[in-house]
Amino acid sequence: MTTNETNSNVALEIIRASEIEPKEVKWLWYPYIPFGKVTLLQGDPGDGKSKLMLSLAALLSKGKALPFVDDEDALDPITIIYQTTEDDADDTVVPRFNSADGNGENLIFIKEDSKSLSFGDDRIREAVVKYNAKLLILDPMSSYIGESCSMNNANETRAEFNHLIAVAKDTGCAIVIIAHMNKMKETSPLYRTNGSIDIAGAARSILAVARTANKENPSERYLVQVKSNLAPTGSAIVFEVAENGTNFLDEVELSADDAFSSLSPRMGRPNETLQAAEANLKNILSDNGKMLATDCEAMLEAKGFKKSTIKKAKKRAGVVSHKEGFSWYWSLPMGDKPNEELQEVADDDDLPF
Repeated sequence: MTTNETNSNVALEIIRASEIEPKEVKWLWYPYIPFGKVTLLQGDPGDGKSKLMLSLAALLSKGKALPFVDDEDALDPITIIYQTTEDDADDTVVPRFNSADGNGENLIFIKEDSKSLSFGDDRIREAVVKYNAKLLILDPMSSYIGESCSMNNANETRAEFNHLIAVAKDTGCAIVIIAHMNKMKETSPLYRTNGSIDIAGAARSILAVARTANKENPSERYLVQVKSNLAPTGSAIVFEVAENGTNFLDEVELSADDAFSSLSPRMGRPNETLQAAEANLKNILSDNGKMLATDCEAMLEAKGFKKSTIKKAKKRAGVVSHKEGFSWYWSLPMGDKPNEELQEVADDDDLPF
């Protein structure tokens, strides 16, 4: 028995690592939004965070592939719970969702007429379980963290987040919290999360929206990954805020710090890694012909390429995907072989790192 001032007569229990069955992290959108975890999406007011999430929700509601994800990796249609105090459902949220061509049967709202929701509200778990929701969006964090919780108090914020962390873990639902950033623009994006640093600590992935330096298109934005505990940091995604939601334009190699810098370049640094991945992929398929997609990815990952880079290389190489039974295969277009320039890139021992 162990005894202390605050907890008496509590039996000591342990569990050995050998008794724990390792589990693979599952992804709503690799490597940005994991299932069963809490993700934070932050940005300055008016930069399109809510519109971005509604566009993603619209795709997920119809079982369409998320941006820069192959159709073969698209999920079946899922149910999404969307809670917001900043926009009304009837004149803003639903019209935006419909404009993005979402399936309204798969977007649901928990009514807050009689009582406002907070992180610890039992209705959240009940709704996720009852409707088998795979994505819960809370917008903004300040409205749902709880009236009695001081966002600058680490003990209070961690206690509130623990409610959501438990719901996510127990149900496998991906939870995305939308938050405004603080005004400390000279600091790292990681430290621009409003409130205690424990808020950033509680999230397994932190995404952020930043305006690009493209003066010809003021609606253009970067989506960057500020923090990634469960996978390599993802590429930055360039998108534009439009009338019908968001248009996803490109993936670029750009860090969160650079994206938030006023000197950030439009297209990031030259991507020799992508060229090397394309060359290696073409070599693999040229040598082996049709191959299982999972085998191709494993071979490229063994060479040090990230999944996001592999997906881009596949698109650049014009690789053809087709399904046989329950498996997806990749192959090169007929007569397509690596050219001499790409062969030299693939043979360069200095790449990709």
